[in-house]
Amino acid sequence: MKTRILLFFAFSLTLSASAQLDAGEPVDIEKYRAAATEKWEQQITEFETANEKESHPANSILLVGSSSFKIWDTVAVDMAPYHPINRGFGGSRWSDVAVFADRLITPHQFRAIVFFVGNDISGKPDDKTPEEVAALFTYVLAKVRAHNPTAPVFFIAVTATPKRWEAWPKTKAANTAAKAVCDNSENTYFIGTESIFLDAKGQPRPELFLKDQLHQNSEGYVRWAAAIKTHLDTVLDGAANP
Repeated sequence: MKTRILLFFAFSLTLSASAQLDAGEPVDIEKYRAAATEKWEQQITEFETANEKESHPANSILLVGSSSFKIWDTVAVDMAPYHPINRGFGGSRWSDVAVFADRLITPHQFRAIVFFVGNDISGKPDDKTPEEVAALFTYVLAKVRAHNPTAPVFFIAVTATPKRWEAWPKTKAANTAAKAVCDNSENTYFIGTESIFLDAKGQPRPELFLKDQLHQNSEGYVRWAAAIKTHLDTVLDGAANP
């Protein structure tokens, strides 16, 4: 009888944890707003200026995230035949994307949106937990759905890099938490990248990174783009289709 009670209790806890994951942990965006505004207001304003000058087709792919998007100088070539709108701002975290979600997302018409945000976990005391990353992604996902209910949403896994290798176990846990959000959310997809940036022994491949051993080099970008486009092709049935 005691064993049955313990098993029932464990099962109940599992269901409770699953329900919390599906619903997403509540997020207090206001606690991030002051710091995000101080650091990024000028950059976001520059994006808004660019929005007024640039013209993009309605079937564009919106890229939102941090420096790996921002410094992607060959993005138009690497992502062809898809048309990218690049709104990466270097050093940004999911809390920054969440604070500015409306201003980053709602000005644009897009066929799909792709996120890559790589700075929430870097081995520093103020790192977010994997649960916080998943919760912030869930918050931003809701912002996307409010603006464009039918566009597929893609979350690119944070890269396993040589520079931040010590933080990889926690980063991997955050990737796993984000994948769970994707798996439990309609029309939302996780793009894994371990097969690209880790070798057969599970170690990072330094030859795919710049000297900083944090950002990928041209070869890394080519492989990264191929993975992104493979997922876009599968979900969108190819770039040629509207």
